Amino acid sequence: MTLTDELAGLIARHQPTDGASETMLPGVGVIRASERTELVDTTYPPSCCLIGEGRKHVRMAGRDLVYDRGHYLVVGVELPALGAVIEASPERPYLCLKVEFDRGLISDLVADQADMPPPRHATGVAETDPGILEAAVRLLRLLDDPREAEALAPLVLREFHWRLLNGPQGALIHAIAAPGSRVGRIARAVDHLTVNFRDEIDVATLARLTGMSRSSFFAHFRTVTDMTPLQYRTRLRLQEARRLMLAEGVLAREAGFAVGFNSPSQFSREYTRVFGRPPKADIARLTPARATG
Repeated sequence: MTLTDELAGLIARHQPTDGASETMLPGVGVIRASERTELVDTTYPPSCCLIGEGRKHVRMAGRDLVYDRGHYLVVGVELPALGAVIEASPERPYLCLKVEFDRGLISDLVADQADMPPPRHATGVAETDPGILEAAVRLLRLLDDPREAEALAPLVLREFHWRLLNGPQGALIHAIAAPGSRVGRIARAVDHLTVNFRDEIDVATLARLTGMSRSSFFAHFRTVTDMTPLQYRTRLRLQEARRLMLAEGVLAREAGFAVGFNSPSQFSREYTRVFGRPPKADIARLTPARATG
């Protein structure tokens, strides 16, 4: 059995049905899908997604990325995205391990490292080398013994981060914690918008958080996210409104006001532009059979 086969088997065992769930390990989740899905609007936190079986297409930050068995995706800033499982079946389901990055741990690991060249993008895909696979497999093995998990998970997570830092996407992961990096500075603005997406945008505050001028902030924000701050905030509002309607049965009008839109017509117009259908039609389409990925 190869390491990739073992990774897939561990994910399948801990996620026996379609869907996504968090494990007992902090920031570690597993995902399964037994059929292909359409592009679904979602948000990726700063994380690594490692596939044991299947293939996925993700559209984020102006890039189309495909990763499959033996490859991993790295996301350096929380980003809205469209994602679709493009290879999966009941016999060979899509199986993915997701590990959210620990910024403090990365800071500790890079403290004694020389500066790295700035990454060209806030996302990237790379081939999974044996060291990363071994650490990922050991991480999932810990789920079988809570006592071992409590004692050893911090060590294995540290190794997992270290191996990613020294892999092909190391510059991007390094930039997550580097205070002067473009990715790290824009991440501060993204964190602020994520918490305060219902409020009006205060560009002066965002620029001050990043230590940039207004013009420099706008340029760098767009380079990293492929959106303006206003577009990013709108996307966050729409995603939360969609969640409220799907998960809590909130009416479209109420959902729009709840996330910060000033009128139902404005909400419907923006929703249709992003999701391709008006709110009521979109929710009716998704409610009978919601896609997972």
